[in-house]
Amino acid sequence: MAVATATAPCELRFDSGRICLDLLATTHPEERLDSVERLRDWVTGAGLVPAGTPLTAVDVRWLTGFRELRLHLGVLVCAELDGRPAEGALARVNAVARQAPPVPCAVRADDGVLVRRLRTAPGPEELLALVAREAIELLTDPGARAGLRQCAGDNCPLVYLDTSRGRRRRWCSSETCGNRERVARHRRRAALART
Repeated sequence: MAVATATAPCELRFDSGRICLDLLATTHPEERLDSVERLRDWVTGAGLVPAGTPLTAVDVRWLTGFRELRLHLGVLVCAELDGRPAEGALARVNAVARQAPPVPCAVRADDGVLVRRLRTAPGPEELLALVAREAIELLTDPGARAGLRQCAGDNCPLVYLDTSRGRRRRWCSSETCGNRERVARHRRRAALART
């Protein structure tokens, strides 16, 4: 994977179907929230703030907060998928969700079109609350919760929301894990045919 830069924030994003699950994906295949700049890119690329929102106050405190929430979300989501409780992680996610999210408003852009802006510059607590609340909504909505899947690819820890028709999606990405599985299956068949 190429190293993401400020001009390529999309490389930090995995489209799992929910921002909270995209946050979990920032650990795979390696730590991708390894600097304040990369966190700023991820926050913008994931759509936590409207395009053009200045994030000048992002510092190590933000990075620590997002990594801690990611850890608790990971424990909670994996426990839910396994059908076991994770009360400590649940308590932490609930505590983070209590913070007030940033308040959006509609303003006219220079061309007269309405665009979304934030009333005040967001702090880490508000943005973390958005992610935590989204996770709570996902895990408490039976319909959405039923679509939660872990990738069937070898050694792939990614979790995604299966919104496919018939809900038969098996991999986080057909192009990555799905292709690896198809190649491995082909090689196994070829090896059996040779023997």
